[in-house]
Amino acid sequence: MDNLTHSLTGALLGQAGLKRKTGLAMPALIIGANLPDVDAACFFWLDGAEHLGFRRGITHGPIAWVLLPLLLAGLLWLFDRWQTRRGKRPEGRLSVHFGWLYALSFIACLSHPALDWLNSYGIRLLEPFSSQWFYGDALFIIDIWLWLGMGFATWFSLRREKQGREWMKPARIAMVVGLAYIGLNWAISATHGWHSASPHRDATETISSPLPIISFRREEISGSQNDWYYFHDSADVWVPFLKAGNRCVWPSERELMTGGSQSGAFLFWSRAPFAERAPDGSVLLRDARYYDPRARDRFTVALPDVKCEPIP
Repeated sequence: MDNLTHSLTGALLGQAGLKRKTGLAMPALIIGANLPDVDAACFFWLDGAEHLGFRRGITHGPIAWVLLPLLLAGLLWLFDRWQTRRGKRPEGRLSVHFGWLYALSFIACLSHPALDWLNSYGIRLLEPFSSQWFYGDALFIIDIWLWLGMGFATWFSLRREKQGREWMKPARIAMVVGLAYIGLNWAISATHGWHSASPHRDATETISSPLPIISFRREEISGSQNDWYYFHDSADVWVPFLKAGNRCVWPSERELMTGGSQSGAFLFWSRAPFAERAPDGSVLLRDARYYDPRARDRFTVALPDVKCEPIP
């Protein structure tokens, strides 16, 4: 999920009462909820689609669940000691307990892969022990309804706290409602498409991909490598992802190698790959989950030296 959703999750955990456990609890919860995304630093040394094969891996796996919270708790504890020595420690801050700092950082850090699992992008939950991708297909990467619900609950809880009124209940209610919303969306994805058979019996994957904003609607994709269809609700039929003239025969292994590490990273990440004809007659590798025909985006790999062989 996006980092605003992760941050609001950490804030809600704090407003639900966990921030009373130790000083600097809120930084531990909010930063911890975002901490696995330190792998975004790969944009500084990886180009093009290479980041697709790196993101949501080692920093989202079991070893990171233990070590990242430990690092965060240690830094926050040292920060509190540093402020104390300089006489800058806020008087109203609770005493800092390292054990609670680690526990809260750990809880927040675990919430991150749990949320990332919910969309169709995928996450390697067992890295480095296994590079298998896991997909929840329950929410779009950015869910505006979670933003609004969690954002309002956080603001309302903080407002009631400032007024000296009971402030934990709104956050707890929001967390229950949010979990119910996620559960409903997961059930929709799990049962979506039961009415429509796959377009061909050789299909290896069927994906019910949530839509942005219209969160209870799904784009259903089914097929296998280079042969993908989407379900057209209004016509109640399966439609090929591309028109015949834009479809290319899947490149050979030698042709794929012309893309170098870009091709390797894309194929490692891709769940619904297909080959499309570029305007110059070469081949573009794309993924049906994130298809944008208007531009070569970060989910696309170009093979300029490979000529497109059209599929009839």
